[in-house]
Amino acid sequence: MTNKPRTPQKKTQKQAKKVPVGPGNFWNNVASTVLLLIVLTLIYSHFSETRVEPEVLTISEVAEQVKTGEVSEIIVRGNELEITYTDETKNAGTAKKETDAAITETLANLGVTTEHLASTSISVQNQTGFGFWLSTLAPFLFPLILLGFIVYMFTRSVKGAGMQALSFGSSKARMIDPNDQAQKVTFKDVAGAKEAKQELEEIVDFLKNPKKFLEIGAEIPKGVMMMGAPGTGKTLLARAVAGEAGVPFFSISGSEFVEMFVGVGASRVRDLFNMAKKSAPAIIFVDEIDAVGRARGAGMGGGNDEREQTLNQILVEMDGFEPTEKVIVMAATNRPDVLDPALLRPGRFDRRVTIDLPDRKDREDILKIHARKKPLAEDVNLEIISQRTPGFSGADLYSLMNEGAILAARENRKKVAQFDLIRSIEKVMLGPERKSHVLSKREKEITAYHEAGHALVASVLPYADPVQKISIISRGRAAGYTLKLPDEDRKMHSKKEFLDDIAMSLGGYVAEDMIFDDLTTGPSNDLQVIANLARDMVTRYGMSDTLGPVALEGTGGRLIGGGTSESRGYSPEVAKAIDDEVSRIIEEAKEIARNALTTHRKALDAVAERLMEVETLERDEYEEILKKEGVEIKDIYKERRDEEGKGGDPTKAIEFKE
Repeated sequence: MTNKPRTPQKKTQKQAKKVPVGPGNFWNNVASTVLLLIVLTLIYSHFSETRVEPEVLTISEVAEQVKTGEVSEIIVRGNELEITYTDETKNAGTAKKETDAAITETLANLGVTTEHLASTSISVQNQTGFGFWLSTLAPFLFPLILLGFIVYMFTRSVKGAGMQALSFGSSKARMIDPNDQAQKVTFKDVAGAKEAKQELEEIVDFLKNPKKFLEIGAEIPKGVMMMGAPGTGKTLLARAVAGEAGVPFFSISGSEFVEMFVGVGASRVRDLFNMAKKSAPAIIFVDEIDAVGRARGAGMGGGNDEREQTLNQILVEMDGFEPTEKVIVMAATNRPDVLDPALLRPGRFDRRVTIDLPDRKDREDILKIHARKKPLAEDVNLEIISQRTPGFSGADLYSLMNEGAILAARENRKKVAQFDLIRSIEKVMLGPERKSHVLSKREKEITAYHEAGHALVASVLPYADPVQKISIISRGRAAGYTLKLPDEDRKMHSKKEFLDDIAMSLGGYVAEDMIFDDLTTGPSNDLQVIANLARDMVTRYGMSDTLGPVALEGTGGRLIGGGTSESRGYSPEVAKAIDDEVSRIIEEAKEIARNALTTHRKALDAVAERLMEVETLERDEYEEILKKEGVEIKDIYKERRDEEGKGGDPTKAIEFKE
């Protein structure tokens, strides 16, 4: 199964028109208002400073100036007089006349003769009603208009915040338009998961041709629950169904239903289903539905549990569907064990699609899809990469190809080489190299023997996976690592495989004790792994000869007020027997590892010395060292494949080996 990184989806046109509101937008409005006031103040100051106020004169002073020939023009506006002088350097003046008297009459009364007025131009300009009222009311209107604008800006912010509070019940689902080619995904973009795609092709067929199903009386499942490990591509498959069917795709996360307000989750569920019904045929996809779909009843006292109310609304909406509404609900989870039984009953999520980790061939197909836009060098062999990545999910393989491209770009190369992809496998599994973490000579020697112990025990035990690489270069939290991977994918694991795996994990612990007569903190993670594995063998898988085929693992019990407690379900005597059996398994595995390292001590020294020289050993070079030291590499699965290739009975190889 492939998986692509989830990128923010494009908003629909309706969503794009919404203006974000909240405290940040409120303060932005305040800042813009203050800035506007500052600009207006500056403009006013500029004009007030540059404007020269006219000189105010009395009417008698005007008469004297007319007599002396200083006035070139008098403009009459109502009772206002505007005086312009013959000397252009002199500022204009203003004066007032009597209301009922003409200007000539007033000047004549003051001794101005007709000869004096001959050199002075007198014009009368009647003021319009609009200009009069504007000049009269401007001192009052301008402050009111400015105040109104400020109030409008503030009330707009408050209104936006109020609308946001009222929109809490609206669905937060993102819709992918079927005509949006940039976000369209089809089954061609999905590799592996053949059975899952076959199940979902029926959904596509129903959305495209519902008539043929309805005519025969068939009803397509209302809900499809996709279950699988993280990164296997559940979300990508849901998008591919929408892309193939060409219908709107409403996607939302389970955590987006529940917020601080009571009833918000149920309201959003109703709004989401109403949106989908209006756009039918359509697909509703709820990612991580276990966030709201967990089994009910964990609360106490019958109080209002918002998550349970949301789940109840989902159940009601799915039961209320009509077959002709053509709305299909898809959901994804990697925790199907915690879902409420009512959610999985027939009539709701009655079709369950399990998406497993990809096998070897599927991994190769996934790598080819992720390599479409990456220039690959001639030496790239994706078949080898798929062979060395068992247990990788689609998301892991995407990350692998991306890391390979990053490594090539970092070294200024135009193409991705095989070496880049090999290195990216280890980076995805273990983390980046810690070149700054320099080991002392003593620590380097201890790490070399530790990793050589792991590798040598794995090579001489028949049911252990073959060693692919050994390194004493720090990666992540590990000072060194031994990379062992199976040559073929296995769905089941046997008791003998577990025992050899425990012995191999103890190889580093035993090597440190043998060579240095001391122990370090290096094997701490190994000890945690083998303790859990040995306990699972006894309590989960029934692989104990003493306790027999009994499942003794604890079951989760609910605590008052929430949480879980571990309910053993067996007596203290059985618990002691389990502890004794786990200790016995680990002690026997330790002796097996000790015998293997003691028998092949020369090979252990040779591998450790070579590691201290080159720091990294690939499989071919490592196996060459073992051959020189006379160590026979045992691999029961290789012998089975060889026997099958010869046309013989592979069970003979098992009997011979055992």
